[in-house]
Amino acid sequence: MNISNILSEKVSAAMVAAGLPEGTNPAISLSNRANFGDYQANGVMGAAKKLKTNPRELATKVVDALDLTGIAEKIELAGPGFINIHLDKNWLAEQLNQISSDKNLGVSQSTKPQNVVVDYSAPNLAKEMHVGHLRSTIIGDAVVRALEFRGEHVIRQNHMGDWGTQFGMLLAHLSDKLASNEVAETALSDLENFYREAKIRFDNEDGFADRARDYVVKLQSGDAGCATLWQQFIDISISHSEDIYKKLNVTLARKDIMGESAYNDDLSNVIDELMAQKIAVEDQGAKVVFINEMANKDGDPSVFIVQKSGGGYLYATTDLSACRYRVGELKADRIIIFTDARQALHFKQVEIVARKAGFLPEHVGYDHCPFGMMMGDDGKPFKTRTGGTIKLAELLDEAIVRAATLIKEKNPDIAEADLTEISEKVGIGAVKFADLSKNRTSDYIFNWKTMLSFEGATAPYLQYAYSRIQSIFTKANFSAQAIQTISIVEPQEKALALKLLQLENVVDAVISECTPNLLCNYLYELASLYMSFYEACPILKDDITPEIKQSRLALSSIIANTLKQGLDILGIDVMERM
Repeated sequence: MNISNILSEKVSAAMVAAGLPEGTNPAISLSNRANFGDYQANGVMGAAKKLKTNPRELATKVVDALDLTGIAEKIELAGPGFINIHLDKNWLAEQLNQISSDKNLGVSQSTKPQNVVVDYSAPNLAKEMHVGHLRSTIIGDAVVRALEFRGEHVIRQNHMGDWGTQFGMLLAHLSDKLASNEVAETALSDLENFYREAKIRFDNEDGFADRARDYVVKLQSGDAGCATLWQQFIDISISHSEDIYKKLNVTLARKDIMGESAYNDDLSNVIDELMAQKIAVEDQGAKVVFINEMANKDGDPSVFIVQKSGGGYLYATTDLSACRYRVGELKADRIIIFTDARQALHFKQVEIVARKAGFLPEHVGYDHCPFGMMMGDDGKPFKTRTGGTIKLAELLDEAIVRAATLIKEKNPDIAEADLTEISEKVGIGAVKFADLSKNRTSDYIFNWKTMLSFEGATAPYLQYAYSRIQSIFTKANFSAQAIQTISIVEPQEKALALKLLQLENVVDAVISECTPNLLCNYLYELASLYMSFYEACPILKDDITPEIKQSRLALSSIIANTLKQGLDILGIDVMERM
C-alpha cells in the first residue's frame, strides 16, 4: 500500500489535463501540519516557474481536473499554488481492513525481484569479533531483511579475512600447540590470547619468524598438510563468529562465507586483464592504476596499487575479483557493501577501476555504504578502560546482565526462566536499536543507561509497547484471527491509520539509502501515536459500545503486527509479556 504513489498518479493525470507536459513531477509529500491536510502536491510551483505562468491559476486548473472521489474528503488550494489533500476517513478505514489479514501488512512484493548481493560483517578470522564489527553486522542484516521483506532475492556475502601473511605466524604457533598434544579447539578457545602469543613469538623468538614465513609459502603453494592445519584454524574461528551471530539474532550462516582465500585463483587473471586493457601499468616493479577521475587539486591522479613489486596481491586485487565473481557468477543487479568510513576511498577506487575494466557493467548498482564509529563517553573510539579492544561477545553478555538487573527491579517476582528469555531479548535488542537508530554515517556515543531505558526511542520502549497491546488482547479476550471491521472516527485513529499506511515508503527508503534508522524512527513514532490513542480512545471501559471496542482492538492488532514486523526487520525480538 503506497498512498504517495496513488496520489502521484491521480495528480499527474490532473496536471496533464490542465495542460502540463506528461512526466511533470507532482511532488507529493506528507504534510507537516494537520491544518495543511494529510498530503500536499507541490509540483505546480516548479512547473509554473518553467512555463513562466501564474502558479495559482495553474494550480486551480489542476484542482478542477483532480478526481479523488472516495479517496479525499477535501482538496484545497493554499498560498501561491500548493494543493492540500485531506484524505477520507472511510477510505483510510477500507485500506486498513484490507491489510488486516495481509501477512505483508499491505507492503507490495517486488514484481521483478533483483539479485542483490550484500557484503557485510566481514570479520578477520585471525581474531575474535570486537565492537568494531557490530555496525557492519547489524546494519547489513537489517537492510538484508528489508530487501527480503520487499521480495528481492538477496545473496549474503560474508567477506571474511582468512588469508594473508599473519596466517603463517598463526599456523606455526598452532602446529606447536598440536605437537605438544593440545587439542585445536582448546588452543583456539581464546583467539585474542592465541594471536597475542603468536605475535610475541614472532617478534622475540629466534627462528619463529622464519618458520612463519615458510608456512605462508606452503599455504600459498597449496601444501596439503599446511592446508589441513589452516582449515582447522578457519573452522574453529568461524564457530566463534557463528556464536556471535546467533546471540545477535543475525541471519548470516556458514554458507554465506566467501573468504578472501576464495578469490586466490582469479587474482592473476585480474592483473592480466587490467594490463591487457592498459588500465594498469608497471611502475617501479608494481602494477598500478592511475585514476585521473580522482586527481587532486594539482592534477595528480589517485594511485591504486593492484600488485606489489614482489608479486604479492592486495585487498584491491581481491575486491576487483569479488566484483567479477558477483557479476559473472552471482548475476548481481546491485552490490551493497558495508564497512566503516575509513574505507570509502578504497571502494571508490575499486568501483572506478572495475567499471573501466568491464568487471562491473553500468547496469549493476554498486553501493559502498560507510558508517561512523561507536564512541565512548569521552568522545573517543569505544574501548576498555585499559585502552584495549572490547570483545563483542563480552559486550553482549554485559547487555544481558544489565537488562536482567533492570527487569528484576521492575518485576521482583519474575520466574527465572522468564527472566533469562526476556533479559536476552531486551539486552540484545537494546544494543542493536541504539546503534540502528542512529544515522548510519554518524559516530555515536555508546551509553548503557540511555539504550536500556523504557522511555524514549529505545528497543525496551517498543518491546513494552508490543507486550502492552498483547495484555490488552488478553483482558479483552480478543482473537486477531476473527474478522473485525475497523472504523476511523477520532483524530488519534486517523493519525494511526496514516502512519500505518506509510510502512511501504519507509521500507523502500531503508532499502534505497541503506538507512535502518528511518525504520527505527517510524516504529517509535507509531508506538508513541498508539500511546496517545490509548489515552484518548478507551478500549476496555464498560461504556464503550461493542462495535467501537472491536474496531479499536482490530486497529491495535495491526499496530502490534507492524511493531513486530518492523522490529523483526531490525533483528529484534518481541515478547508477549514483559
